[in-house]
Amino acid sequence: MITTLAGGVGAARMLRGVVAAFGPESDSPVALTAVVNVADDEVLHGLSISPDIDTVAYTLAGAIDPVRGWGLANETWTAMESLRRYTTSTGRSDLGWFNLGDQDLGTHLYRTSRLAEGAPLSEVTAEMAAAWSLPVTLIPVTDQRMATRLVTNDAELAFQEYFVREQHSVAVTEVRFAGSDSCLPAPGVLNAISGAHALLIAPSNPIVSIGPLLAVPGIRQAVTARRDITVAVSPIIGGAALKGPASRLLVELGHESSALGVARIYRDIAAIMVIDEVDAALAPQIEDLGMRCVVAPTIMVDRDAAANLARIAIEAVRSSRP
Repeated sequence: MITTLAGGVGAARMLRGVVAAFGPESDSPVALTAVVNVADDEVLHGLSISPDIDTVAYTLAGAIDPVRGWGLANETWTAMESLRRYTTSTGRSDLGWFNLGDQDLGTHLYRTSRLAEGAPLSEVTAEMAAAWSLPVTLIPVTDQRMATRLVTNDAELAFQEYFVREQHSVAVTEVRFAGSDSCLPAPGVLNAISGAHALLIAPSNPIVSIGPLLAVPGIRQAVTARRDITVAVSPIIGGAALKGPASRLLVELGHESSALGVARIYRDIAAIMVIDEVDAALAPQIEDLGMRCVVAPTIMVDRDAAANLARIAIEAVRSSRP
């Protein structure tokens, strides 16, 4: 079994490659599981929204919008246009800053209805994954509510406020995961980690995508116990993130925006670090941290590139076994 710790667009693209390389239609199929971040989840207009789960699901289903990297392809926005008719006339712009596509609403309506019936998020996610016929078992890291909170000089923001409304343009002084202390790993999460033959940390933002997973009690310990079969792929290439605020957040929170900076964050939980070819000069410093460093093309320009990266990462784990 290959288990991937996942969050955001980078993880979705990585998982697309994992499926191509090791999924049911590959030459060497194995069981695939993804443990997904839910600290970005939000309730808007009474709807329960799980952006990371949906981005992963839509990507694996081949239904993602290829330009935006989130939401569904061929989306329409009639409902939002109707909403903004009211928010514009009443001055309530605070009610219309988050885009929900017409097709995407169906996902949120189903999730909201099932949660209201008392079903846990993990059960609802499994139902939705089955509806899309996904080749990966998707498990939210927890069924309890936790929330990424970003502290700025002026306010404390929920993740979607920071990422979408503010376009991650404000400086952050602290990141915390509200409610994480009282969360439990969702059913199947710890088994997916302890039973994995390879544990893959996707090239996700290490602060706000992977950080929340490790903040759930028991997760960091479980991953640390499997350090020898854990491989992390750096989301920082040439000192910058391809997309999103990872580079900026690393610097603002006192880390180095480089593959080496990411390796320092993961050194206690991953034995292997995969970095891009442009960062090859950093390999000796990463190995000085006690990690094996693998240099490879890491920009997932298409499905084949993602599959090649997945094979390299998993082969690094296999070749490191006694």
